[in-house]
Amino acid sequence: MIKNEYKVLGVMSGTSLDGMDLAYITFNFENSWKFKIECCTTIGYTEEWLQTLKGLVSNSLEELQQIDIHYTAYLAEVINTFIAANNIESIDAICSHGHTALHQPEKALTYQIGNLKELATLTNNKVVCDFREQDVALGGQGAPLVPIGDQLLFSEYDYCLNLGGFANISSSENEKRIAYDICPVNIVLNKYANQLGVPYDDKGKIAKSGTYLLNLGNELRNLPYYKQRPPKSLGLEWVEKEITPRLEASKRKEADVLRTFTEHIASEIAKNVNIRSTILVTGGGTYNDYLLSRILYNKEINLITPSKEIIEFKEALIFGFLGVLKMREEINCLASVTGAKQDHSSGKIYLP
Repeated sequence: MIKNEYKVLGVMSGTSLDGMDLAYITFNFENSWKFKIECCTTIGYTEEWLQTLKGLVSNSLEELQQIDIHYTAYLAEVINTFIAANNIESIDAICSHGHTALHQPEKALTYQIGNLKELATLTNNKVVCDFREQDVALGGQGAPLVPIGDQLLFSEYDYCLNLGGFANISSSENEKRIAYDICPVNIVLNKYANQLGVPYDDKGKIAKSGTYLLNLGNELRNLPYYKQRPPKSLGLEWVEKEITPRLEASKRKEADVLRTFTEHIASEIAKNVNIRSTILVTGGGTYNDYLLSRILYNKEINLITPSKEIIEFKEALIFGFLGVLKMREEINCLASVTGAKQDHSSGKIYLP
């Protein structure tokens, strides 16, 4: 039944591996969509799960399927704890992205663990999930999926820029939504910060202390992906093939690699936005002051940082919204963004 108010739990786990984001949200529709984040939190991964998730690309399909079963049970436990801790009594659906294990759209392959139908049984709630698979089957990239939310919830900005595991951006062009992944961000920066014994480069201070490596910077700039036209998307496999070997081959200290890669991120982002545009910035990278300062150095633009809730939980919010649109059988995946054959209402619905 179509209605005008929905209470959903949006759940997201990104490639930066900083944990599971959970946001309980109320959506209202009256001529346009409005939302309120009622409560939210990030649950960090245990060391065991961190190591498992870091190594997903090296597992066989059979091994991934076994990990999927255990991850789904773990995800259900986290969700149930969140619901109980916040005394949540009304949920129209749990809308979950899962965690990306494989993303190779050129091979018609994408796999997010944590999207098994058992999630509905274990949480005793309707679940809307697995938002990428259908798009890939329709010839799309299966990513990015957030732009429909940018279009309907954040239309006042020229661009919406997310600085998570990857930098992705969306904007309206000729009355169509255009979106794509720009380059890796925290999936690389966090790795080198980890090597120095810290979870991330706080405010970019380590990068700022390093030396820029000109040859490495030139190598990164000339990667073929950056010359491709959208639709296009990135995954961990691409980072392991194109980025990691080049960074390791430099044999330079972590601070120098962080400085060089931060400059690379800033330069690539600046190339993809228009001068004097207004840009909503979200994701963990928003707290990287040095990165933001280098973006502004490269291009005269207006970077808008919203509330802490929006910075940290925008993706969980929008995956909650994708679930609402799916329950209404309305379009939640845009062909102009992913390159699929058509706009469609993506995702699977499981009942407990």
